[in-house]
Amino acid sequence: MKQGTPKGLRLHIALFGRRNVGKSSLLNAIAQQQVAIVSDKPGTTTDPVEKSMELPVIGPVVLIDTAGIDDPGDLGALRVDKTNQAVERADIALIVVGAGQWGNYEEDLVTRFSEKQTPTIVVFNQNDVAGPNEEVLDRLSQLKIPWVFTVASNNTGIFELRSALLNAAPADKDETIIGDLVAPGDLVVLVTPIDDQAPKGRLILPQVQTIRDLLDHDAYCLVVKDDQLSNALKDLNAPPKLVVTDSQAFAKVSTVVPPDVPMTSFSILFSRFKGDLATMAAGANAIKDLKPGDKVLIAEACGHHPGEEDIGKVKIPALLNKFVGGQLEFSHAQGRDFPTDLSPYKLVIHCGACMWNKKAMLNRLLECHNQNVPITNYGLTIAFALGILDRAIKPFLAGR
Repeated sequence: MKQGTPKGLRLHIALFGRRNVGKSSLLNAIAQQQVAIVSDKPGTTTDPVEKSMELPVIGPVVLIDTAGIDDPGDLGALRVDKTNQAVERADIALIVVGAGQWGNYEEDLVTRFSEKQTPTIVVFNQNDVAGPNEEVLDRLSQLKIPWVFTVASNNTGIFELRSALLNAAPADKDETIIGDLVAPGDLVVLVTPIDDQAPKGRLILPQVQTIRDLLDHDAYCLVVKDDQLSNALKDLNAPPKLVVTDSQAFAKVSTVVPPDVPMTSFSILFSRFKGDLATMAAGANAIKDLKPGDKVLIAEACGHHPGEEDIGKVKIPALLNKFVGGQLEFSHAQGRDFPTDLSPYKLVIHCGACMWNKKAMLNRLLECHNQNVPITNYGLTIAFALGILDRAIKPFLAGR
């Protein structure tokens, strides 16, 4: 089976609007295939529908169709909550307006995306029935928000919409996981423990993506298990440029790797690649202020089934309880579910978010910042608790 671009590296384009404005028809027209169910009955789309595909010129994307923001009732409120979660991960937002409608719902979406600095396009769909008034267009012009006119049912305006998407797409910044830390010909040693927690028959995504990034930058990589590291380093003719380890092996690896050899972890690489390293490193320093009884939220982006020695459910709580000399109170959030009120928590500890796009993780950092709750990630937490945080982030400070 052909391997596609991981979802977390794709541009996320999400469609928002009221019920029955043609969001699903528009998604199908953009995708040029039947992805979402289309019906004249309002509320046909319930949970967000995602389609990974390649758009010409733009490249790999995820198209997200969402439920109507005006969905009524208790069940409707649950659907709207799922739509709100999609707001957090949209790299580009399409506000779909049906038959010239414009009101509080649309204004609220414009405000939200403006606050999040999310590139936005207003799509006046069903334009064959009715179009917008001049006041709305004047307001969008003042806000510098582009708009297009479409009739999704017969593909009118789809070419113009694709052009608008191309213009709105963020410039390719050539972001790299590790490539800026190495030069062509450098050797990096990657430490990947193979234990009961490791997936059978494969490496985990951060390890695979790091290997690919090293190859893309013409560097060499040597992949070893933690119990092979000592002999592997002895067999080298010269020290490696960098050692990257699974964070759970930090305690062992930090004693094996000579002090003059730079060392970090996959999790810390991804704290920079998916989020903001400075923010999360500062969050790790908040661990020193924790006291027994404080509440800590541990958030896992994906929905994997936790094992007996799960890092988020077992290992990090045990490590932090030992660090503070008592019992902390841990809560856990998984997937897109995340508390709206973070005030009870002294700290949020997040996974590396390897399955998410950067926009989703940055919005989560912003959520914590707005509520004055520090946030860090698994690797930085372990490094701090072991007393090696400065060493673990030093590779990123070289040359500054």
